[in-house]
Amino acid sequence: MEIKRIAIDTSKHVFTLHAVDAKERVVWRRELKRHQVDPFFARLPATEVVLEACGGSHHWGRRLTTLGHTARLIPPQYVKPFVKRGKNDRNDAEAISEAASRPGMRFVPVRSAGQQAAAMVLSVRELLVKQRTQLVNALRGHAAEFGVIAAKGMCHAEKLLVTLAAEPAVPQTARPMLALLGEEIAHLTTRIAGIDRQLAALHKAHPVSRLLAEIPGVGPIGALTLALRVDAGQFRGGRHFAAWIGLTPKEHSTGGRQRLGGISREGNERLRQLLVLGATSVVRLAGPGARPGGRPRRASANANAMTPPSQDTAADAGKARGKRRNPAVTPWLLALLERRPRKVAAVALANKMARIAWAMMTSGEAYRHQPIAA
Repeated sequence: MEIKRIAIDTSKHVFTLHAVDAKERVVWRRELKRHQVDPFFARLPATEVVLEACGGSHHWGRRLTTLGHTARLIPPQYVKPFVKRGKNDRNDAEAISEAASRPGMRFVPVRSAGQQAAAMVLSVRELLVKQRTQLVNALRGHAAEFGVIAAKGMCHAEKLLVTLAAEPAVPQTARPMLALLGEEIAHLTTRIAGIDRQLAALHKAHPVSRLLAEIPGVGPIGALTLALRVDAGQFRGGRHFAAWIGLTPKEHSTGGRQRLGGISREGNERLRQLLVLGATSVVRLAGPGARPGGRPRRASANANAMTPPSQDTAADAGKARGKRRNPAVTPWLLALLERRPRKVAAVALANKMARIAWAMMTSGEAYRHQPIAA
């Protein structure tokens, strides 16, 4: 009997297979050990093989493609609705096959080993930065136990270590432990600096990354993340891409009544974080034109409002005008800040940046700079 599709529920040692024919009827189910997978599929005629997009799935996708099969990867969140009650390996494999049979199912492209290796540099940097942040927070917490308070941020860690070394209230037993934390922080800082140099070289050698870095608010790390982790061809448009990242409102509509909430926060969390952080830096360039709540500042109603400004006030106004002349601060952004809070404006700008990035990745065009706000 001809096999239309084989679904595989992968694991570390045992792989569960679920095969169906052209009428979606079950042909057979079986379990294979890890070392039996390659010989088994080498004997089979070319067919469609579907897996969940999880750890190791890209490796198996490449192996199955080499053996002549068509490998497809499905995001796990799209498989979950098809899992029947009583979760086990066989039901999971059946759910993968059922999800793959849907006409509107979206698949994840199989990445090459080189693409995964380049993206690994970004992942390792993220891990080391998290570990360094944990160490700095631990140092600040232990210092507070002895009455030494320090501000947040990496820039204050070295100063805190000097203060702790000169603080007589710190017991002798705690000093070696605090110094050990300082050494680990310095070690991670050196490692991160080395990875940053490697990322800078990758950024210069990647034409798409250099192109995306022209977008205001997108730096080398954000551009590399977009270039290495996103396949723009799998999205229908820029709005679809922004929705995939999780920068669009979550909808709770029913009965013909549309209800929109906060952003969905689905998709690639790191990419969403980079875009929002970059948009926040652009919003900061807009100057103090709007209050934190988003409403524009009102002119004072008293007589002092008509008095000429002081030199300091005039200088501050000049700085604000200089910020607004920045190419990143567009009339659209200034108009948005007049009627929306800054954080809402930053998310809206991140959404716009994502759509611009998709357009640039699909067309290959350079960034078109907007008119500078007056």
